[in-house]
Amino acid sequence: MNDHHHPLYGVLLILLSGLLLASHDGLAKHLLEIYPVFLVIWARYVAQTVLMTALFVPRMGQRVFRTLRPWPQLLRGLSLVSVSLLFINGLHFIPLAEATAVIFLTPVLVTVASALLGERINPSQWIAVGFGLLGVLIIVRPGSALFTPAALLPLGAALSFTVYQLITRRLAGTDHPVTSNYLTSLVGCVALSVLVIFNWRTPTLHDALLMGALGGMAMLGHLLLTNAFRFASAATLAPFTYSQIVFAGVVGYLAFDHAPDAGALIGMAVIIASGLCMAYVQRRQPAAGG
Repeated sequence: MNDHHHPLYGVLLILLSGLLLASHDGLAKHLLEIYPVFLVIWARYVAQTVLMTALFVPRMGQRVFRTLRPWPQLLRGLSLVSVSLLFINGLHFIPLAEATAVIFLTPVLVTVASALLGERINPSQWIAVGFGLLGVLIIVRPGSALFTPAALLPLGAALSFTVYQLITRRLAGTDHPVTSNYLTSLVGCVALSVLVIFNWRTPTLHDALLMGALGGMAMLGHLLLTNAFRFASAATLAPFTYSQIVFAGVVGYLAFDHAPDAGALIGMAVIIASGLCMAYVQRRQPAAGG
């Protein structure tokens, strides 16, 4: 707990994580212009699995593979594969910043799912839910270039990520975090190895290295995100997690010459405000209960 006395470290790690993950998505969008989505995502999972094996198996041995709840771990892995397929495929049609903003609807959807599962949700949280959904509607508003069926892809990714988050919550304290992340990567690697057979296109050496870099960026981004919470509380870091939307906008502008229009910027701001409101309400709940 002494680590929490250095919140600046946590903020810096969360910002670096957001930059890495936004850059990962930008690189995936670039590769998607040349290669099938199954190949790009498969290469990312293979690279990530190889890197995690090299990093953690020598230190942890068979503990990396041991799980007390294999079926939830399998479902968690398949949920993240679904997130990857839907979100990265959506980048074919949706600009990077707008797609990233929609995926950040996940905290709102987790709240809705928790209510359906019987958890008590207070009025402030429902207001935040309403504003989060309003933000998405503003981004993909009728008449805009994004008002197409393709907008359902990042929304579907947010729904899949909601399932992933709920399962992760259930697994907390059961399996080691490294085990959960390693098994998720392994599930993605195996599942996509079946699908990639029918979508194969041999990449050049340069592009193969870029695909391998995807795995390294994803692994490092999530490790930084996890370690950020050693130095600062979730409530402290919540505002800075949304920096990924800003970084996605910068990457989208520099790499693809796309700048969000005024409506998209307003929608992003509404989604961010909704998420911050949700984090603020959750931060106050333990105090209210005590």
